[in-house]
Amino acid sequence: MSHIVTVQDAVTAFADFMEPTDAELDAIEREMPLILADVDLLDAQIITLDRTPTELDERRIRRARRRVLAAHRDHVNGLAGQPGGAA
Repeated sequence: MSHIVTVQDAVTAFADFMEPTDAELDAIEREMPLILADVDLLDAQIITLDRTPTELDERRIRRARRRVLAAHRDHVNGLAGQPGGAA
């Protein structure tokens, strides 16, 4: 008779090793404004997938793109002062 091992045991067997480190969590937190700006841009683009974009839709997308660029600029400038960051 062979024993069946549940998938849960196999998945959670290495859970302690798969947790993000404090440094990784800090990096995610620093990138969060950029991530949220990207989500806003995707939302604005998704709205227009099944219809012709109106003037309001086009403005919403332009504003979202500007927010993404500004968030990216701020993120890169924030990295410049850190060791191993952007030059």
